[in-house]
Amino acid sequence: MIHINLLPEEYRRKQRTPVKLMLAVSGAVAVNASLAAWWGWAAFGIAAEVQSEFSVLQTEMDGLAPQVAYHRALEGESKVYKHREDTLAEITKKRISWTEKVDELIDVVNRGGDGQRHLIWLDDLNVTQDGDKRSGGSGSLKAGGHSGSDKFAQVANFLEDVENSPFIKDFNPPAPPEGSESIVDEELMPAVVWAFPLELDLKTPEERK
Repeated sequence: MIHINLLPEEYRRKQRTPVKLMLAVSGAVAVNASLAAWWGWAAFGIAAEVQSEFSVLQTEMDGLAPQVAYHRALEGESKVYKHREDTLAEITKKRISWTEKVDELIDVVNRGGDGQRHLIWLDDLNVTQDGDKRSGGSGSLKAGGHSGSDKFAQVANFLEDVENSPFIKDFNPPAPPEGSESIVDEELMPAVVWAFPLELDLKTPEERK
């Protein structure tokens, strides 16, 4: 139904906004304001906090990066040196230290007790190695020896001492004793000596290992 108010303007009842509409509008404004405040805090407050923490962590990371790089470089060098050390150790195991071998042989010669067990001297010493010398291939040791006694058993004693000494660990056992008696001079002590060969075959690298 249409209502027409014919009263003059000054006598008309002023129109007011309904209370429910006012409350609804106010509630909507409050909700929108809260959402805007929450969005602003989320967009700026949390972001600023995260950015601040990120900056701190980035600074720590920048400080640790050179140390990490240095540590990795040391690890790389350590692996290289370890590989070299293992290689050298493997080569050393395969090689024969002839200075050590000669010292061990001299020790055996000197342990004869001035003729009580044996009195030996060597005229020469020849060493041969076949294959790759750096890896210690097979070979032999040969020497011409003399026993200063008329008792041939002392030659056997010497060879037995050789076989029981550390010197023999890189060689195969010597052959049974053999030699020839020779009279040097009746005025010398001893007047009779035995000449004998000393021949030892070097073990292969696999056998020595």
